[in-house]
Amino acid sequence: MLRQWYPVLFMLSSTFSLSLTGLLTKYLTTQLDSNLLSFLRFLLPSIILMVFFIGRKLRVPPHQLLKPIWVRAFCIGACQVCFIYSLSHLTLVESVVLFGTGPLFLPLLEKLIYGVSISGLTIGALIGTFAGVVLLAGDVSGIEFRVELLVGLAAGVFNAGSQLSLYRASKSELNPYEINFWTFIFAALFIAPILLVSASVDATLWHPQEMSSLLVMVILLVLAVLIINTQVFRAKAYKLADSGSQLAPLIFTNLLFTALWQLMFFDVSFNYYQLMGLSLIIVSTIANVLLPRWLAYRQSKLV
Repeated sequence: MLRQWYPVLFMLSSTFSLSLTGLLTKYLTTQLDSNLLSFLRFLLPSIILMVFFIGRKLRVPPHQLLKPIWVRAFCIGACQVCFIYSLSHLTLVESVVLFGTGPLFLPLLEKLIYGVSISGLTIGALIGTFAGVVLLAGDVSGIEFRVELLVGLAAGVFNAGSQLSLYRASKSELNPYEINFWTFIFAALFIAPILLVSASVDATLWHPQEMSSLLVMVILLVLAVLIINTQVFRAKAYKLADSGSQLAPLIFTNLLFTALWQLMFFDVSFNYYQLMGLSLIIVSTIANVLLPRWLAYRQSKLV
C-alpha cells in the first residue's frame, strides 16, 4: 500500500529541493555572470557524481538511450539559461511561476510525440493549476509585455521537454545517478560555447559583492547537492509512475515552497489574487493525487 505513494513522496522531495535551488540561485545571480552560473550548475553536480562512482562501474548509455539523454541535456541546459536570466531580472516568485508552466506543456508534448492519452482528471487539474498560476502572478489587468517574461516562459517550455525526456530515460536500465551524470556532462558541453562567448565579451564573470569568494563556493557546492537530489528523486518518481503527465500537477508544489521562501527572505506579502492562486494550486494538486486512489478504493469495495 505504501509503495503506491513512493512516486508522490519522491516528487515532493524533488520539488522541495528545487525550491531551495531557486532561492540560492537568486542570491548567486548578483555574484556571478549568468552564463558562468549556468555552466557551474551542471559541472559541479557532475563532478560530485563522478566521486560517487569511484570504485563502481559507470555504465555508458546504450545507443537507443543516447537520443533522450541528449534531448534532455539540451532542454535542461536551455531551461536553466532562461531561468537564471529571468531570476536576474524578475522576482523569485515571478521567475518560478514562469518556470512552473512546464507541466502545462508536458501532457500536450506527450500526446503529440508519443500519442499517450490524457485523463480528464489530469486535464482538469492542469486547468485549475494554470488558473492558480495566473492568479499567483497578481492582478492580471496590469500585465505588460517584457522580454524577461518571454524568456522566463521559454524556461517553462524547455522544462516540459526536459521532464518528458527524463520520463523516457528513467525507464532504462541505467540508475538515476548514471542518467543524471551523463545529462549534466552533456548539458555543460552545450553551455560551454555560450560561456566562452560571454567571457570574450565581458572578462568579469566572477564578481562577489556582499559575500566572500569562499562563501560563494560553499553555496555553489550546496546548490550542486540540491540539484542532484532534485533530479535523482524526480527520476525515481517517474520510474514508478505510469506516465509523465500523472505527476505533472505535483511539480507545481515548487511554487508553494518558493512562496514560503519569498515571505521568509524577501519580506513581501500576497494580495487577494495571489492567495486565491495558491489555494487553487493546492486543491488541484491534492485532487489529482488523492481522487484516483479514492475512486479505486471505492470501486474495489463495490466489487
